[in-house]
Amino acid sequence: MDLNRLAQKCSTVSHLKQLQAHLTTTGSFKSPFCPVRSKLIEFYALFPLPHQAHSLFLQIDTPSTNDFNAILRGLASSSQPAAAISWFHRMLRGSHKIDALTCSFVLKACARVLARSQTLQVHSQVVRCGFAADALLGTTLLDVYAKVGDLGSARKLFDEMPVRDIASWNALIAGLAQGNFASEALELFKRMREEGLFRPNEVTVLGALSACSHLGALKEGEKIHRFIRDEKLDMNVIVCNAVIDMYAKCGFVDKAFVVFDSVKCKKSLVSWNTMIMAFAMHGDGSKALELFEQMGQADVKPDEVSYLAALCACNHAGLVDDGMSLFNSMAENGVNPNNKHYGSVVDLLGRAGRLQEAYDIVKSMPMVPDVVLWQSLLGPCHIYGNVKIAEIASRKLVEMGSNNCGDFVLLSNVYAAHERWKDVGRIRDIMKNRDVRKVPGFSYVEVDGAINKFFTGDKNHEKWREIYDKLDEIRFKIKEFGYVAGTNYVLHDIGEEEKENALCYHSEKLAVAFGLISTSEGTSIQVFKNLRICGDCHFVIKLISMIYNREIIVRDRVRFHKFELGTCSCKDYW
Repeated sequence: MDLNRLAQKCSTVSHLKQLQAHLTTTGSFKSPFCPVRSKLIEFYALFPLPHQAHSLFLQIDTPSTNDFNAILRGLASSSQPAAAISWFHRMLRGSHKIDALTCSFVLKACARVLARSQTLQVHSQVVRCGFAADALLGTTLLDVYAKVGDLGSARKLFDEMPVRDIASWNALIAGLAQGNFASEALELFKRMREEGLFRPNEVTVLGALSACSHLGALKEGEKIHRFIRDEKLDMNVIVCNAVIDMYAKCGFVDKAFVVFDSVKCKKSLVSWNTMIMAFAMHGDGSKALELFEQMGQADVKPDEVSYLAALCACNHAGLVDDGMSLFNSMAENGVNPNNKHYGSVVDLLGRAGRLQEAYDIVKSMPMVPDVVLWQSLLGPCHIYGNVKIAEIASRKLVEMGSNNCGDFVLLSNVYAAHERWKDVGRIRDIMKNRDVRKVPGFSYVEVDGAINKFFTGDKNHEKWREIYDKLDEIRFKIKEFGYVAGTNYVLHDIGEEEKENALCYHSEKLAVAFGLISTSEGTSIQVFKNLRICGDCHFVIKLISMIYNREIIVRDRVRFHKFELGTCSCKDYW
């Protein structure tokens, strides 16, 4: 009997037990030269049947490194990866010999459970045992550091690696791009190309495109897109999807659609979903829904992500009836709504002022509403001043243990809009006692490849005097068009003049003013903001786009706003 072939065919617990019985009755299991023994232990750990794997392991008189590696490998890929880390420590306590594979398997487990301290311990074993020269293991370690968020260690390891391969570069570029170090990821991509030892592949450009998407770095994104075309990497649908996403997140949905419409490879479901979500983010609900309909004509069945993207499109465009119809059709088409779909519908109704309907949907849900869903209900309460539902949603969020500053700020703003300053003070006291800190708003704009970041009232930029002079000029000009400061957006118990001054120096206004003084006439200005744009800034930027004849694109936390000739793509609905 070919035991190796028998082991490879094991696909059920019954098969494993048959193999175990054969090994036991023939005495093969006790033999240190039985390679199938390790395979059996690995399979039991993978299924996962850790107790069965453990029981088998105890029957081995002298476990080998291969036996330990088997259980580590199985557990690392199972639904209980943390158990692999425990077995690794057991191996060390028993002074069993480890090898590079041992470290590789336990690192996989560390990555899955985001165990930074354990990763450091494995790293020390790699160095102590002399495995540091192993390029594959070094890359695995680097990748784990990136995934657990320890990018300082990842960069240090990369710089000290005696031998790097393309996977090492890819791991660090991707880690930096996903870990809020997008600028550094692009610099590393440039360095890789300049050194010329390795040619960027599909994985490399995916990391670089992700960095461009995060930063809104259109020029760098266009350069990478040209490289992709020159290297024929656009035959890979995953790369094409990333290019579509990059253009959309840089504010150019038309360019994204050109790529979508002209891809050389067969579009995947992700291609359609990415493009529908792109139209949704840019407020073009009709095009998003049109594309959603075309999916069926192309024999591509929508999934839960497709429906979520289409619902978001309805949400951002105020297409309430279309959104409700779409939501009600989900189950008929074999897609069960989840919390995200319910959240989108609640937000859709809430933005339209139909807060009681939104609350009724929350109460009738077949699953327990999550934190995000209650936040979706709380948000529009501020817009429409519904104190009752705001208090209900806020109470639920507190009960669920949410400590998000935005939840408290929204309720505080509802109270402030009704001039209930005692309640505002009470919420601030709660925030202080819970050590909840408000996330500061900031905006940034890219000029000549450099990112310029601004906070509200910022005077740290080297050109802050010129920026403030430009804002004074803007302030004078927009008043000629009837602008009156929207002091109702300043939810503090201060005088009107102080409110007007506070509004004037919001971060997005500083970023736009810097864009005006730093770029030539007719150049598009792109601003990226971490919070939602306020109503006053929205109105002011509309006027700026008309007065200075500039296209201004603002990406806030939720969506894009394209300002042209005094109008916005959102049609004042956001």
